[in-house]
Amino acid sequence: MKLAPYALAAATLLAAGGASAQSINLSGAYRCIEGCRGAPGAPAFVTQNGYNLNLVNEAGQPSRAWPDTFAPTSRIWADDYNMSAVYTPDGSTIQFDNGTIWQRDMGPPVRVRARKVAVVR
Repeated sequence: MKLAPYALAAATLLAAGGASAQSINLSGAYRCIEGCRGAPGAPAFVTQNGYNLNLVNEAGQPSRAWPDTFAPTSRIWADDYNMSAVYTPDGSTIQFDNGTIWQRDMGPPVRVRARKVAVVR
């Protein structure tokens, strides 16, 4: 009878841990900035559907991926690449175990044109 509260607490922690895993959406275009298999700056892509991810690296090689069992909120396992990767909390950078780094492609910078404003006196 003394173990009942501990069992309830353990069940609650396990249920909460599964629900909070992979809370960020990694979908989008990335650019390889280091350790690239192709030219630096080559595009890479991530498509996420729930916990399932599809990766295409800068060399065009696809892989299925999913949250890492031991660190589901900060790591993914890429099956065909046979390695894991850590990602930043905002999903802007993914770093693979072999040193390859992908950075989210935000597109070209927005050009702002300066205008002269007439001052009325």
